[in-house]
Amino acid sequence: MQPPRERLVVTGRAGWMGMGRGAGRPALGFWPTLAFLLCSFPAASSSCKILKCNSEFWSATAGSHAPAADDAPEFCAALRTYALCTRRTARTCRGDLAYHSAVHGIEDLMSQHSCSKDGPTSQPHLRTLPPPGDSQERSDSPEICHYEKSFHNRAAAPNYTHCGLFGDPHLRTFTDRFQTCKVQGAWPLIDNNYLNVQVTNTPVLPGSAATATSKLTIIFKNFQECVDQKVYQAEMDELPAAFADGSKNGGEKHGANSLKITEKVSGQHVEIQAKYIGTTIVVRQVGRYLTFAVRMPEEVVNAVEDRDSQGLYLCLRGCPLNQQIDFQAFRAGAAEGPGAPQPPAASPAPPAPDTFPYETAVAKCKEKLPVEDLYYQACVFDLLTTGDVNFTLAAYYALEDVKMLHSNKDKLHLYARTREPPGRAGAAPGPPPAPWPLLGTLLLLALLPALLGAA
Repeated sequence: MQPPRERLVVTGRAGWMGMGRGAGRPALGFWPTLAFLLCSFPAASSSCKILKCNSEFWSATAGSHAPAADDAPEFCAALRTYALCTRRTARTCRGDLAYHSAVHGIEDLMSQHSCSKDGPTSQPHLRTLPPPGDSQERSDSPEICHYEKSFHNRAAAPNYTHCGLFGDPHLRTFTDRFQTCKVQGAWPLIDNNYLNVQVTNTPVLPGSAATATSKLTIIFKNFQECVDQKVYQAEMDELPAAFADGSKNGGEKHGANSLKITEKVSGQHVEIQAKYIGTTIVVRQVGRYLTFAVRMPEEVVNAVEDRDSQGLYLCLRGCPLNQQIDFQAFRAGAAEGPGAPQPPAASPAPPAPDTFPYETAVAKCKEKLPVEDLYYQACVFDLLTTGDVNFTLAAYYALEDVKMLHSNKDKLHLYARTREPPGRAGAAPGPPPAPWPLLGTLLLLALLPALLGAA
């Protein structure tokens, strides 16, 4: 009998203890804590590269490259390289908690290891894959770490759902609602017992409310004997093929291989397989901006401690009504010409000078998206509001990800408008109201015995 799936919470212990001159390799349990602390703070700006500095330092000092008492010069060189990296990104990291934590940590470690600020630096080491038979690459992981295998003893196979975010931005929820949203700033896409996904959307053009995803953070939570907590973070012009700590799997546990990150196209396409929760995540950079797609079992989707508190969980509930844009009305107004009136909520901002004419936008989207579904319409909307032809590819790849990840091939294309009416945004779908004639008949049948007794 398999143990029940449960949420495990790991509490990081702050501090720089145990790293003095006498500390040997056993003290290196500090590094996972350091990685957790530094990667837990959201970056204040997408141009702040402190996570890259953290990852390079981790790669240079973790595993086989971990410093011991007799290799202090190598460790000091790695610290100086780390310090140099932080100085290079200092201007863009003002106010960033992760940056300031790293700077103070470097100072403490250099003092504890008697490292001089002047001296040689080192190139970061690349973390090598463990050899065959290593605990991180075992194929005999516990059954609890293979979600689909755990269903062999159940009557029904898992039911998979899909959520995607792309473009300006367009959201397809786990219930196949399709919405176009403003959602500027940081918003949670997924928040359940196993992982958190947060996106940051920034204006595409100065002064415009048209936004696109410039940053993505995914936190895989510590789970039983399968995986340690892992953080993945992507930003504009930086789509890493590893987690924030430089690793590519779930850590040191027996089932660590149940979480893997694979680079499909360098700098453009990354896929993360989380077999222990039956989940596949696809992250792309198309043009300057990011797209997100996930395939996840319903059981995992709904694994929340308090469902009523998940109101801003966009993949589950959709965008708030005041953040939704009726892009089909905007498109219809654009088709009628520049003088046509448009609903105030339909357009986030007047089209920029460099946007495409309606006929050109339609032609370009038709080349990549011949079916006039909502992905095609979203493509036209994005070209009209941003003038960036890369949004055509964003819509195209979003649909390609649906074809790969969605379990119901009859629902690949969506056509119906899914902007929620007032009072219904985020509401769970329910059964249609019963017809009044049927209610009248049922009421009459209920009262019939009393009426016959009175007669």
